[in-house]
Amino acid sequence: MGEERAGNSTQLVSVDEISKHRSLDDLWLVVDDAVYDLSHFVGEHPGGAAVLLQHAGRDATAAYSEVHSPSLIKTSLPASSHIGVLDRATITEQWARPPPQAGGPPQKRPKKPPLDSLINARDFEAAAEASFTPKAWAFVSSAATDCLTKERNRSAYSEIVLRPRVLRNVSNVDISTTILGHRITAPIFCAPTSMGRIFNPEGERELGRGCQRVGIPQCVSTSCSYPLPEVMDAVEDEQRAANGSKPIPVFFQLYVDKDRRKSEALLRMVRERGVKAVLLTIDAPVIGKREADERVKSDESLRAPMSGAQPKNDKKGGSLGRLMGSFIDASLTWEDIAWLRKSAPGLPIVLKGIQTAMDAVKAMEAGVDAIYITNHGGRSLDTAPATILVLLELQKCCPQVFDKMEVYVDGGITRGTDIFKALCLGAKAVGIGRGFLFALNYGKGGVEQFVNILTDELVTTMQMCGITSLDQVHPGLLHTGAVDYLVPGSEEHPYAKWKPKINSRL
Repeated sequence: MGEERAGNSTQLVSVDEISKHRSLDDLWLVVDDAVYDLSHFVGEHPGGAAVLLQHAGRDATAAYSEVHSPSLIKTSLPASSHIGVLDRATITEQWARPPPQAGGPPQKRPKKPPLDSLINARDFEAAAEASFTPKAWAFVSSAATDCLTKERNRSAYSEIVLRPRVLRNVSNVDISTTILGHRITAPIFCAPTSMGRIFNPEGERELGRGCQRVGIPQCVSTSCSYPLPEVMDAVEDEQRAANGSKPIPVFFQLYVDKDRRKSEALLRMVRERGVKAVLLTIDAPVIGKREADERVKSDESLRAPMSGAQPKNDKKGGSLGRLMGSFIDASLTWEDIAWLRKSAPGLPIVLKGIQTAMDAVKAMEAGVDAIYITNHGGRSLDTAPATILVLLELQKCCPQVFDKMEVYVDGGITRGTDIFKALCLGAKAVGIGRGFLFALNYGKGGVEQFVNILTDELVTTMQMCGITSLDQVHPGLLHTGAVDYLVPGSEEHPYAKWKPKINSRL
């Protein structure tokens, strides 16, 4: 029936006409004032038919926008599915009401506190816990199995002691630096995170706007909830609104697809849109078991537009990471760095997921531009070492890597003192993931305030320690005796000496 009416995508369609099409075999709905015939798509919809039937003959814009980017429906459906444009003059009060919820009235969540009442990074986290949906909170807060690495990432910083220096002129402080040759206002970047739309309707687009405002890089994930061009459009609009200020770089995090052709096509788009580096994730050949996320079912209508991944709840649970990470190629090896160079010519390569000195040396020998110490925020392998301890391991076992490559670190960073400690141990910049998603709760204004809080704390720490620029940080400003015993001195175990058998596949 819909196909007979299709053909004029600009014709006005009345609410009365739209309301007639409310069955499985004749289903119309409205998204962003465009009227679509989904009759032939009902059986293919990844989220099932129920949600389509719930909004059949109605305006589904709000429900659609919670989980999909604006361009998805326009690019996924054939032109014949576009019936026309909603005639807004025919809208009635009854038709405009949202459809009844299948599970009864929606549960009201506590209101988040005003943005101006938040004075530290943990305030943003508390506001997110109070106001995110249960699934959004489970996704962002979860970590692998017993969450020990997640907690140790944070607690290890508290065991490292500052050694303040006094009677220095610290009236003027400069925290600007460079990353891969690009000048940035502070040694912080927004680490790649997934599915930003479940925290804010504008998702990674809004993160990009906020990062441009404060002059720090954003790293866009393969599992971003918007296509890369839509994120870059938002970033470039924000750059233009800044009256010609120098653009801040955007980086791209790559999960390599089992079908390498898909990754190659993605990398072509990355280059075309002016992304300045590729961060290759190497610490997640498979997805860790994140139990808090498994316990809350996923919305099966979600879709990551660049990877094409969609969740489908199963007997193991509803973890978004596991359900949407099945496309990742677990066969990736050091030899594939040559493939990446060929697929992204001219772009700097950063290996994201270094967790030992041995692999840092291999990365240096492979000639990559930078390494990124991370354990995925404790989300991959529980009881992996806290990232600040890996930074110490590099200083102990292979200090030469700091002269050959830039080194970044993330994990557990919630204070300016944490940033300072990482910089003193050789990090060029620090990444923050969860914190930016908590800040995204308040849009780009939240991102701006979150970064300003951390940079204010960093400046204060530097002044208290007697330095005024980042080229003055050094390990002598720290005492690490409380954690030094946790730092390995070599690849070998100190007394257990056996090795894999010769015929082992390793």
